[in-house]
Amino acid sequence: MAKAAAVLLAPGVWRIPLMGDFVNGFMFRDDDGQVTLIDMGIASSGKKVIAALRSIGSDPGDVTRLMLTHCHPDHAGGSAYVAKETGRPVDVHADDAGYVRTGTQPPRDETTRLGKLFSRFPEPKLEGTPVGEELHDGQVVPVAGGIRVIHTPGHSPGHASYLHEESGTLITGDAIFNVLGRRWPLQFLCTNFAMTKQTAHRLGEVEYSVAAFTHGPEITDRPREAIRAFLAKNS
Repeated sequence: MAKAAAVLLAPGVWRIPLMGDFVNGFMFRDDDGQVTLIDMGIASSGKKVIAALRSIGSDPGDVTRLMLTHCHPDHAGGSAYVAKETGRPVDVHADDAGYVRTGTQPPRDETTRLGKLFSRFPEPKLEGTPVGEELHDGQVVPVAGGIRVIHTPGHSPGHASYLHEESGTLITGDAIFNVLGRRWPLQFLCTNFAMTKQTAHRLGEVEYSVAAFTHGPEITDRPREAIRAFLAKNS
């Protein structure tokens, strides 16, 4: 049986499996049919995002906002394609906006051995994508009943998680994973791993009923308690 192009998380909220459950994007649809897309996977995932959009009965003309959690190739790689298909720029936290515009990558954490090693090599270039709104911490984006920006820097300078308060859905971004029991992102892929661990605690302070991960399947059974327990054990 073919896997679904989109997984319903809550009314009007879907996860888009872009590489199985290992890399995910998300869709939010307003009552009037307007759609917001968050994260577009690697460069070849753009077409999957559009296919997922059509699978819920919408099309590129219904998309009124594109958003990114941060500018890494597995999240922003498909954004240029989707931006062209929808005619929309990408909204991202101000501290990652310059990377999105230029298709460049945030710096690596050189306190790690692998970070130092990979910093010696050219970073993969992305296709630069026009940036619309530069988001800031605490801002409520006026779509789908409101999506709150939670700045969780460390994985990248402008890394943000997003809370859809109406449905109780938290998109963690790469602040926390849910892949094969792994929670923290790989240290050498972060700009500042120590800061990643510090700011992830913000995700234990807000209320939600679904924890949706950009890497891994969602948690629907007491997700806040699961994340708080992990943070308490691994801070």
